[in-house]
Amino acid sequence: MKRDHQSTCAGSSYGVGGGRNGNTAAAAVKAECSSMSSGKAKMWEEEHETGGMDELLAALGYKVRASDMADVAQKLEQLEMVMGTAQEDGISHLASDTVHYDPTDLYGWVQSMLTELNNSPNPLDPSGLLGTQQIDDPILAPAESSTITSIDFSNSRHQIGHQSRVYNDDSEYDLRAIPGMAAYPPQNEQNQERENMNKRLRSSPVVSDSMPVLPSPPPATVSEPTRPVVLVDSQETGVRLVHTLMACAEAIQQNNLKVAEALVKHVSLLTASQAGAMRKVASYFAQALARRIYGIYPQEDLDSSFSDMLHMHFYESCPYLKFAHFTANQAILEAFANANRVHVIDFGLKQGMQWPALMQALALRPGGPPTFRLTGIGPPQPDNTDALQQVGWKLAQLAETIGVQFEFRGFVCNSLADLDPSLLEIRPGEAVAVNSVFELHRMLARPGAIDKVLNTVKAFNPKIVTIVEQEANHNGPVFLDRFTEALHYYSNLFDSLEGSSSGLAPPSRDLVMSELYLGRQICNVVACEGVNRVERHETLNQWRGRMGSAGFEPVHLGSNAFKQASMLLALFAGGDGYRVEENNGCLMLGWHTRPLIATSAWKIPAVDGSELTHTKFLAPYDPMASIGLRAVKHVPPREQPVSL
Repeated sequence: MKRDHQSTCAGSSYGVGGGRNGNTAAAAVKAECSSMSSGKAKMWEEEHETGGMDELLAALGYKVRASDMADVAQKLEQLEMVMGTAQEDGISHLASDTVHYDPTDLYGWVQSMLTELNNSPNPLDPSGLLGTQQIDDPILAPAESSTITSIDFSNSRHQIGHQSRVYNDDSEYDLRAIPGMAAYPPQNEQNQERENMNKRLRSSPVVSDSMPVLPSPPPATVSEPTRPVVLVDSQETGVRLVHTLMACAEAIQQNNLKVAEALVKHVSLLTASQAGAMRKVASYFAQALARRIYGIYPQEDLDSSFSDMLHMHFYESCPYLKFAHFTANQAILEAFANANRVHVIDFGLKQGMQWPALMQALALRPGGPPTFRLTGIGPPQPDNTDALQQVGWKLAQLAETIGVQFEFRGFVCNSLADLDPSLLEIRPGEAVAVNSVFELHRMLARPGAIDKVLNTVKAFNPKIVTIVEQEANHNGPVFLDRFTEALHYYSNLFDSLEGSSSGLAPPSRDLVMSELYLGRQICNVVACEGVNRVERHETLNQWRGRMGSAGFEPVHLGSNAFKQASMLLALFAGGDGYRVEENNGCLMLGWHTRPLIATSAWKIPAVDGSELTHTKFLAPYDPMASIGLRAVKHVPPREQPVSL
């Protein structure tokens, strides 16, 4: 049916690339946003001016008077019965799977269709079928001596060769137009109505004494009449699915929770016809919308070890974290070129997967490796175990193996804003690097927290600060804008995961857990507000402004990092879809033309105004050296600090 929304959607300017399938999640999102009207927000205002239009259908772009719904429903049932009969009798110009495109007068359209079909020859009436024309065959000619056999007009199944998905339409109305549970009447009532209708369609045999009775044909096995099979175009339904998600988000923003509830229920029907990334990302967004509608907010993650496990699977399934670790390590390595004592402060140690590669590169430095000190920061564990110290102990074992003098300290804190610079014991003469991968955006949930963290970083007087963040704007004040941006962003992420999976069947554990990792982010972005909404991603330009205001200046990541990052991507399945982009000295990794994460490096300007210079040391650096690092299992912790 015709849509009222046909202009470009805000926030959809990013290019979209396809995965192995042409119908990707990102492509569906872009197609829908390109068809939505810039005046769609007026839909709710027009609701009161259209003479009582049904609000559920209006939310999907259709115009039907609420007062006509009961009559329309009855006539649709009659129309379906008559059309099914006509189709069985060989009339091809009207069929039950025909799509009509005039939503302005649904009542009138149904009435005209019934009139047209009722005026056509009736297959049950011989006089109507034959008309007044002369019939030469005496057997077929109307006469007193005739026999009319009983005919059963039950719908037959037809095999349809098409690549689109097929589902049985058991609804009372057109499910492409009517959302929610209103489209699902009780099945028992439908079956009873079908049986009664079939009885009315069977005529009794009439027997004449002047002609022998023809034997009745053997009874054929007739299956229970079913609703017509609806052929669903996957791409068209994908666009409709995105439209429904957007309409639901807009209803939530307008605080029209009744409409939003009906729409979010309708999403589950539309997702059934989808496959791959589109189905997964739509399911996570629908779940997040439902939580927001019903006020069932996700609990805070009390088990940080589970989050770390999901993080590890995400690391293994796609190159985003590997790219983040490699580009940050390359900047740190160049900043430490002439230092004999180096100190890295990691704002999110997790499993420590970033540091083996850097330690190996330092071990190969001419003149011997420097003393390497690592301070790891992480959240408290629910069982009070010292997970940070276990990771530090494993890194210490690696350092002993490769001949690097190593010292580790772990700090547990609920927030980076709680850090006190004096506790980290910055020592004179050591070169300090501060590293943050997907951590700083969480500080934007509390006013002033990010400023306090950046002031703490300045107190460390670091030679280099490396920051990796999502390239997205999920921190805007308007819910609908944030939802639209998130739908674009995560559609591309899920597409890239599908591209990296190489068509594995069943999907790997890493892939499944990575989808859960992203799904938890979606739930936080969409369902939560206030201090509970911690996934407040911002773009590289926003971070540039924030870091510049805090007194930092950018450090350009060299062309060497760009080349090696491109080589890194070649090692992954589906690597053709990933793109590395240089953006004013920063490096970005994206899927096709859509940037998804960005790495930037920063420093504090010299006090005398002269620019600090670092001699670049392009030591052999294996960006894949940390791939095999896993969580430490049952390693007894040692007293702090760990040093070799």
